[in-house]
Amino acid sequence: MDVLVMIGQLLLGLSILIVLHELGHFWAARAFGIKVEKFYLFFDAWGVKLFSVKYKDVEYGIGWLPLGGYVKIAGMIDESMDTEAMAAPVQPWEFRAKPAWQRLIVMLGGVTVNVILGILIFWMLTFTYGETYIPNKEIRNGIAPGIIGKEIGLQTGDKVVAINGKEIVRFSELSSSEVLMGNSTITVIRNGKETDVLVPANILNTVADYGVDEFVSPRLKFAVDSVVDGSNAAKAGIKKGDLIYAVNGKQTLFFDELQTALKENKGKTVTAAIRRGSDKLSLPVLVTAEGTIGFAPKIEDLKLETQKYGFFEALPVGAAKAWGSLTDNAKGLGKVVKGEVKANKAFSGPVEIARKLYGGTWDWVKFWSITGLLSMALALMNLLPIPALDGGHAVFLLIEMIKGKPLSDKFMERAQIVGFVLLATLMVFVLGNDIFKAFTK
Repeated sequence: MDVLVMIGQLLLGLSILIVLHELGHFWAARAFGIKVEKFYLFFDAWGVKLFSVKYKDVEYGIGWLPLGGYVKIAGMIDESMDTEAMAAPVQPWEFRAKPAWQRLIVMLGGVTVNVILGILIFWMLTFTYGETYIPNKEIRNGIAPGIIGKEIGLQTGDKVVAINGKEIVRFSELSSSEVLMGNSTITVIRNGKETDVLVPANILNTVADYGVDEFVSPRLKFAVDSVVDGSNAAKAGIKKGDLIYAVNGKQTLFFDELQTALKENKGKTVTAAIRRGSDKLSLPVLVTAEGTIGFAPKIEDLKLETQKYGFFEALPVGAAKAWGSLTDNAKGLGKVVKGEVKANKAFSGPVEIARKLYGGTWDWVKFWSITGLLSMALALMNLLPIPALDGGHAVFLLIEMIKGKPLSDKFMERAQIVGFVLLATLMVFVLGNDIFKAFTK
């Protein structure tokens, strides 16, 4: 069932983004009197389609290949490679008959709609739900660094006070792009003294391997919430409400301390010091090979704060989130180009998006949040100056505007072929990378 939910969310999210992106091109073309011949969600490769209907000289349909969508604009060299139509005399309702500035607007119509959609989604989410966060002042016991946090030099119990010299107000700032993009400085209080921890430029490689959850988390106290039937904890006599305050004499007041103690004693029997009401017990318990004993913890509650926004007040906040996601993606792409982040760590395709982003639970708030992020990512991707993408067409049109005459049809045809090869190579790489990650993690 989880797989079906993942696939369902992925298809719905992509369908919304693709249809609206193509509508951007469609509306812009129609506004300038350019004829649109086809409007397709997904590709009808080799003429195979799941559905089609003709309305007012436009064929609307759904293709069988869910890797995008397209509008076929008359008089334009595009993915259809309809060279025969291009050999005919120019008609006034064709793309090639219009001034370069109009064609540029048509090419950027899809990206524009994606940016507007991203802003709209984050605006409405901010207005409806506000922003709920953990105030950093609530993290009284410091942090519990995971694998990534320990690797860069954070220590258990550190109290984070600033990022790049700016006081941290929300704990979530610690896992923001400002930190995880690397080349940043985290200031902590350690043993009563301020200490700076440098975040390396290539930290995204490690984040891709272990996940952001292995960066840092609040250091929290705990109690036993429930015990798994038949588990080693149950066999040892551990019960709901018990406080495990030591393992083999080593203090475990915080949950990270217990996890560390159990991992150090995998496959061994340890002595758990238990506080049950006013009683103190010592119980022998066998630790599994995975470093667990079989109970769910009740973690101490942290006081959350929610900041609400009015309808118009939420607009700049939502717009900043949308724009921030676009610039973060651009910075990440720059890190790949500079070699600071490996391509197989940075790029994710539909399989990883379904697994890691949408997930197996249908949550509408999460669905729209992810769809908003993907809308901005799609806008950036289409702006890349690759032939066959909107950005490639835009570059050629800008060259035409500077030169004062269009590039030759032969050049445009060859550029399209080069673009298709590049995109096909990238698609194979991304899908292969997705499948590799799915089977190796």
